[in-house]
Amino acid sequence: MRILVVNDDGIEAEGIVRLVKAAKALGEVWVVAPAAQCSAMSHRITVRGELTVKPVNFPVDGVTAYSVSGTPADCVKVALAALMPEKPDIVFSGINEGYNAGRDILYSGTIGAATEALSNGIAAIAFSSEANGIFDVVDAQLAAIAAELSQKKLPADQMWNVNFPGCGMAEYKGILYDRIPASHALFADRYDKTENADGSLRLVVNGILTDKADAGTDIRAVLDRYISIGVVGSEVIKASLF
Repeated sequence: MRILVVNDDGIEAEGIVRLVKAAKALGEVWVVAPAAQCSAMSHRITVRGELTVKPVNFPVDGVTAYSVSGTPADCVKVALAALMPEKPDIVFSGINEGYNAGRDILYSGTIGAATEALSNGIAAIAFSSEANGIFDVVDAQLAAIAAELSQKKLPADQMWNVNFPGCGMAEYKGILYDRIPASHALFADRYDKTENADGSLRLVVNGILTDKADAGTDIRAVLDRYISIGVVGSEVIKASLF
């Protein structure tokens, strides 16, 4: 299997190293990731100017790696058009630092990169974990989940979306499949506002973490300390959010 690994947190993120190690056990691995943090870029691409692509000495032996001065979706486009001699069989996107669940999937650069893969006829899996630096569940379950899902076929417009709870194994409950996106975001919007002397406003983003979600949703699963596995695609999003 030929696997392209991308992310939105940047080539030096801890999550992508873990994902590359899991991918390495499944076949030939190429890494093409943003040179800098690119969270919440969604499917943004670069249409003017230049992109700088640099070879990277990646901290996993036996992989070919590059950084790109662009977005996560750019990384997939560059990999396919200018770097890889043959198309990958699958794209692994992540592991994102922070859940990609509920309405947050609409903004996610992790999902955006996976969507770019789908648009080129390539299967994709998005991986995310709670942004608290606890990788116990990831380390215990990632390799098996990556191997399992990479062998399961989906319709051409759908991807797997996997979210790992950030907890110790004592709190971990198991895996829940067929989770749908919750109809709200993980963090409710809140802006702490200060009015400046010139009439302008200073808004400090300070989202409020939800503690509620419907049964059967991705957010409910991770709040309850399960791994959430579901399918994301245009029709799935429409059915669950609108």
